[in-house]
Amino acid sequence: MLQSLSRAWIALALSVFALAAQAQGQVLPDFAELVDRAGPAVVNIRTTARLTTAQGSPQVPPQLDENDPLNEFFRRFFPQPGPQGPRPGPGPRGPRGDRDLPRGVGSGFFISTDGYLLTNHHVVDGADDIYVTMSDRREFKGKLIGSDRRTDVAVVKVEASGTPALRIGDPAKLRVGEWVIAIGSPFGLDNTVTAGIVSAKSRETGDFLPFIQTDVAVNPGNSGGPLINMRGEVVGINSQIFTTSGAYAGISFAIPIDEVMRVQEQLRTTGRVIRGRIGVSIGNVEHEVAEAMGLAKAQGALVGTVERESPAEKAGIEAGDVILRFDNKPIERSSELPRIVGATKPGTRANIQVWRKGKTMDLQITVAEMEADRQQARRGGGDAPRGSAGPANALGMTVSDVPADRLKELRVSGAVQVEAVDGAAAKVGIRQGDLILGMNNVGVTNAKQFNEMVAKLDPKRNVLLLVRRNEQSQFLIIRPSDR
Repeated sequence: MLQSLSRAWIALALSVFALAAQAQGQVLPDFAELVDRAGPAVVNIRTTARLTTAQGSPQVPPQLDENDPLNEFFRRFFPQPGPQGPRPGPGPRGPRGDRDLPRGVGSGFFISTDGYLLTNHHVVDGADDIYVTMSDRREFKGKLIGSDRRTDVAVVKVEASGTPALRIGDPAKLRVGEWVIAIGSPFGLDNTVTAGIVSAKSRETGDFLPFIQTDVAVNPGNSGGPLINMRGEVVGINSQIFTTSGAYAGISFAIPIDEVMRVQEQLRTTGRVIRGRIGVSIGNVEHEVAEAMGLAKAQGALVGTVERESPAEKAGIEAGDVILRFDNKPIERSSELPRIVGATKPGTRANIQVWRKGKTMDLQITVAEMEADRQQARRGGGDAPRGSAGPANALGMTVSDVPADRLKELRVSGAVQVEAVDGAAAKVGIRQGDLILGMNNVGVTNAKQFNEMVAKLDPKRNVLLLVRRNEQSQFLIIRPSDR
């Protein structure tokens, strides 16, 4: 009897294991049909740069030891004439001695049947010629329609009709854990397919983009290729990897295709991307800073610098403000503000809500246009004429008044300058020459007022200081343990 029961239990267990194995086999994806449909729309992109030599003579490389690793590079790409003529170079010479040098290899994919394709900006940046090779080995010379460095998106056009195009998906519908594939040319190996899952969404690794993080194997040469969901829709452009060696290390990032399509539409229409700007530098609001400022939670964008004559300055925004809402859109993380402002049409008048000294303020701001690769001039700071300093206070700072003309130049209502620093203030990074603009949400006016405030501090509570160094302002916290 017992033997019969044991055999029955063993048979039942084996049946359960068999069903589990069968069920597991049923959910494992088969990418073959998906690749058959999507693969023809993916292309290899090869770029060259033109080297011009004086009077048709090749450039002379530096004299290197024959064992130097760079020797082979110069031998191949800068061949020297010898008794039997020059060695074979990487490309033909033009009438002025021009030579096309291989510059890089990447990937791309068609989004229309009339030859428009997408890739990364860094794939085609600096290229004189772009060559597009399809999976059926047809090759076309590509024309760069437009390229945007900030989002790393570029649009290329080839003179071809009936090109296979990928369907555009919706990244908002992607789920963490969902299967996706990448098709591209890692290390120049055309039409390579790799697969993995979505590891995270809205990964903040750039000013204007929330990336899709995956564990799909992506290597140099995959850049610009599509990230495709199981419905055959492109949901992103493979753009970056996390690596310590230059090769895939288990984490890759893709630009969401909805962001890409907004950029490519402007590139195809005007050849450039028009963005809004308000003229502030920002940072995250840490939990301790939020608590010290009286914010209910760590949210918003902390203003570090306000550019002179910028929309932000004209609207009354100050260093140390926390921007909570822009154009009625909440700002949970600082990285959201550049995207929202950038997507706002220049000239738009918007409401902006800030947190200042324990309360909210609503301001009106007119968005300006962001200049291409705008260079911001930096002014020196911390060199104000020094007045009477006096003894060090309980925080370890010796401070002096800032003359009225200097305050006007800095465009601040009040501040003191640090003449010497030691103790708790030095521990948190305050330096000689820094300006103290506020303490515990109270504005600083002069050295006497500041030292009186320090003398009344509760030694058991954190001290929140608004500190300005050069053009940058930041909050620093002195904890009881620092004193």
